[in-house]
Amino acid sequence: QVQLVESGGGLVQPGGSLRLSCAAFGTIFRFYDMGWYRQAPGKQRELVASISKTSSTNYADSVKGRFTISRDNARKTTYLQMNSLKAEDTAIYYCNARAIGDNSWGQGTQVTVSS
Repeated sequence: QVQLVESGGGLVQPGGSLRLSCAAFGTIFRFYDMGWYRQAPGKQRELVASISKTSSTNYADSVKGRFTISRDNARKTTYLQMNSLKAEDTAIYYCNARAIGDNSWGQGTQVTVSS
């Protein structure tokens, strides 16, 4: 199974930006559909954005126009650019990789939006 390592989380003020990265190890990255999920305290994990192996993208309504997901197959990395951050974006963000016979998760990275 693929191993995923997220980075880029942190504390940011409302209106600020962060870029999350998810590096994949031990796999043929281009065969995987990738996604970013988040889980806030007391809430269920939810899909934030996804990008298919053919680079087709999908976004949750709450982040459309503010977040952008992308992938670099040569670097085996998926990115989530987050702009105009709001307090309600505060959560642990998880990277997900899916392919036939594999559904892997990263360890998560904390994003806190607060003044």
